[in-house]
Amino acid sequence: MTQHQPVGPSYHLITTALKRTMGPGHGTSDPTRWTNYLCPVHEGDGRPHTPSLGVRYDPEQARTIVRCWATCDDEKVLERLPHPTENRQLGVRDMFDRLPERRHDATTHRGGRREGTAEVVSPVEKAILAARLPILSKPDLGVQTGVPEKVDAYLYRWPDGHVEGAVIRVHTPHEHGVRKSFYQRHLTGTGWEDAGFAPIPFQLPDIREALDTGREIYVCEGEKDVLRANQAGQIATCNVGGAGSWTPEHARWLAGAGRVIVVADRDRPGYRHAAKVADTLTGRVGEVRVMQARGGKDLSDHLDAGYELSELEPVRYLDRPQQPPPFRDPTVNRARTRSR
Repeated sequence: MTQHQPVGPSYHLITTALKRTMGPGHGTSDPTRWTNYLCPVHEGDGRPHTPSLGVRYDPEQARTIVRCWATCDDEKVLERLPHPTENRQLGVRDMFDRLPERRHDATTHRGGRREGTAEVVSPVEKAILAARLPILSKPDLGVQTGVPEKVDAYLYRWPDGHVEGAVIRVHTPHEHGVRKSFYQRHLTGTGWEDAGFAPIPFQLPDIREALDTGREIYVCEGEKDVLRANQAGQIATCNVGGAGSWTPEHARWLAGAGRVIVVADRDRPGYRHAAKVADTLTGRVGEVRVMQARGGKDLSDHLDAGYELSELEPVRYLDRPQQPPPFRDPTVNRARTRSR
């Protein structure tokens, strides 16, 4: 019997609320892998749907991750779920086993203002401020005008080539555009099931090739960008679930690479995702670069604008090029030796 890591109270709270409100989930018994539920925001109308709300527990962060593959906002999802034992709706704070502490250098207040206070600002927050990235709201696409259509299936394989699972890309036409959504399928010994699968990177056989041949590896935010990088002649990868879902389990497959280029989507989730990827790779690979599109939001936009991969630009505060050792003039050293 497989032993799973213990989960915290946030996971029990959220999954209990989902089961009571939306019905049982579809997935494995491992809470650290995605289990899919009906989304209370866009699938709570009582009609048949393919469950598109992923839930999994992250033991390293002691929190539960809630992600709607149709891009419904996490806060709005939780607001639709009544707390199982308290007279209130769930909120973002319920995703954490314990709330993160805010650190300050001083706590003296004077006249309603905090004097001598310096909040610890992470590099990613500095990068977001420097790039002046806005807080984006999801566009209103209007009413649905057609049936969902599966437009692509991205297969995730082990190094020997056998398939572990797939990510299905779905487009649903609406009045003012197309809504993108994704769901996962796991290949078992008997067939396919709608469930999450092992946390392996996309195009894993190509990664093994890059490690064997010394080629650089691009890490993108989604499968579409990975395939565009492949078309441009480069080896690339990503994780299932887009921004925020990269883990050290993904990073360990890249250990030993000489150079990894993390391509950040030009938005707040994209910067945070790229920073997380870079942090998990630092110390595992020779050099980590954090780059972004010169034109548009992501790698596909960059290439569509006519730029080459070599024209990606560094992300201020997140890029970490390897610094060469300082130059030492051997004649100066010899002169110092003779003077002693």
